[in-house]
Amino acid sequence: MSEPVITVANVVTRFGRNLIHDNISLTVRQTEIYGLLGGSGSGKSTLMKEMVMLLSPQEGEITVLGHKLSEISRAEAAWLRRQWGVLFQGGALYSSLTVAENIGISLKEYTDLPMTLIGDIVAMKINMVGLPAHAAELYPAELSGGMVKRASLARALAMDPQLLFLDEPTSGLDPIGAEAFDVLILKLRDLLGLTVVMVTHDLDSIWTVVDRFAVLGDKKVIAEGTLAEVRGNPHPVARGFFEGARGRIRSLGAITK
Repeated sequence: MSEPVITVANVVTRFGRNLIHDNISLTVRQTEIYGLLGGSGSGKSTLMKEMVMLLSPQEGEITVLGHKLSEISRAEAAWLRRQWGVLFQGGALYSSLTVAENIGISLKEYTDLPMTLIGDIVAMKINMVGLPAHAAELYPAELSGGMVKRASLARALAMDPQLLFLDEPTSGLDPIGAEAFDVLILKLRDLLGLTVVMVTHDLDSIWTVVDRFAVLGDKKVIAEGTLAEVRGNPHPVARGFFEGARGRIRSLGAITK
C-alpha cells in the first residue's frame, strides 16, 4: 500500500449558515487516481478547492505532502503550490493568450529559464497531451471543447507537478472524447508517476481509470474505497449511483467486454 500524500481529517465547511461538509475524512495515496463522486451540491469541488488552498474549512485539518495547510508559512504555501497542477472545469484559459502563452505562464513566473528553453518545454507539453504542434499558436476561442481540456491539462503539467487536480475533466465532452481523455490521464499517471485527484460524476471514469474514490452525500463521506468496495456499501446514496439505470448499463457493458 502506497504512502498517503493527502489526508482530510474531520473537515467541517460552512458558507454562512449552509453546512457543506460535516466531519469529512479521507486519504489519497501516492500515485493513485482518486475520485470524488457525489451529486450536485455535495461539496466535491469545494473540497478540492480546500486541498489547493483556494478555500479554508472552518474545522478539521487537510495535510498535503506532509504539510498541514492550516499551519504552513507563506513560503511553504508558495512551494506547495508549485507541487501541483489544477485543471478547472471550464479550462480557465486566458482568452487573450495563445495556447503556448497559457502553458508558459507558470514557467515565466516561477523560473529563470531562458525563453528558448521555455518554448521547448511548452512544445513538449503540447505533444504530451496529444495536441498537434500548430495548436500552440491558436487562441482558446479557436479550440474545440476537447482541445481546451488538453491545453488546460498541458498548462497544469507545465511545472512537472507531483499532484494533479482535475475538476470534472470530462464535463462537456462527447463519449468518445471523454473516453480518450480518461485514457490520457491514465497514461500520464503511469508515465509521470502522478497522484491524481479527480472530481467527477462520470461513472465511466469511475469504472475505467479511478483506483479508489469517495462518495459524498448527506454532507459526509458515505463510502470510500475501490469500485468493488463502494458498490457493496448499503448507503442509499452509494446504491443510487450504481443501481440506477445508468449504473446498471455501465455494469452490463463492463461484463460484456
